[in-house]
Amino acid sequence: MALVGARYEAIDPQAKGLDAVRTAFANQVAYCRDNGAPVTALVCDALSGLLDGRRGGAVMARIQSWEGAPLADALPLRIAGGLHALHLAGADRALAPIYAGEMPADAHERLAAAIERHETRLLPWLDGPPQTNEAGRSWGFAAAMLWLGAQGCPRRFALYELGSSAGINLVMARYRFDLGGVEVGPDAAAMSLAPDWRGAPPPAGGFTIQEARGCDVAPVDLTDPEQALRLRAYVWPEQTARFARLDAAIAEARRAPPAIARQSAGDFVREVLACPPKAGVTRLIAHSVVWQYIPAEERASITAAIEAAGTEATAETPLAWAMLEANRDTHRHELRVRYWPDGGDWHRLATAHPHGAWVEWAG
Repeated sequence: MALVGARYEAIDPQAKGLDAVRTAFANQVAYCRDNGAPVTALVCDALSGLLDGRRGGAVMARIQSWEGAPLADALPLRIAGGLHALHLAGADRALAPIYAGEMPADAHERLAAAIERHETRLLPWLDGPPQTNEAGRSWGFAAAMLWLGAQGCPRRFALYELGSSAGINLVMARYRFDLGGVEVGPDAAAMSLAPDWRGAPPPAGGFTIQEARGCDVAPVDLTDPEQALRLRAYVWPEQTARFARLDAAIAEARRAPPAIARQSAGDFVREVLACPPKAGVTRLIAHSVVWQYIPAEERASITAAIEAAGTEATAETPLAWAMLEANRDTHRHELRVRYWPDGGDWHRLATAHPHGAWVEWAG
């Protein structure tokens, strides 16, 4: 099948037009194939086969004439999420063999027909970026805190997360982590996370999170079954461990909801940094698989605000920035951290699976 030979193509993340759409789908096929998601790879491959035809009605017509940058907008995952939601809701039985992993040869026909049958239901899925809140990525925030503590930063943290979605990572103080043999977190944890660790372990020493709040332009309310379904739809169907983590995180978030402001990342960062820092607390601005969805001008504004605040940081009131984001050149996810008053240089601590299955530590 086409997905077997799928390969990455270099592309400007802001490129537009039908060729950019084709490349975005091809890259998504390769990415899913390389990260243990053959079903999602098949879905994206079948959808790419519809790009040069007339099947798929208004949904495919909008995809073909996409006005934005399809790679930066994660266009393939928008429609893939909508189709998965149809399956999870039991709305289209013809999709069942695809999501059962049977790899039907007529997948493109099944998907085209489903898109045409559920056009009104699917079109809204194209309106906004995927909500890929993933508890498995919180290992990165935990490892960053351990590393920062080893650099001399106070081990009491105020966690400020950008693009919090449902806030699943904001409740990480209730999770237990085993990071290469370094364990941290409560014994009676809501969830235990132990990625396959490669390389030396991160520094030991522990940490506490005394404050955790975040922002999102469209927060997900997990008390709403429809919004919870939307979050599940963005989980790749073959990755059952992710569903188990999501269910545990949903239960925990419902028990004690995280603090999420409906706010842009730029406004949130400026608001957080305007508050006087507390002595003995490390302020940590963090995000995972979010940076690509923030407009370039806003990213520049956030960077400038953090760097300006960093000049005022002291050993008693340090400021840190941790990101677990995709490297567009290597197509791999990296954990990088910078902090002040160290000087604010970036430190690449690890390369990792996008959903936290494995970590290659370099810190």
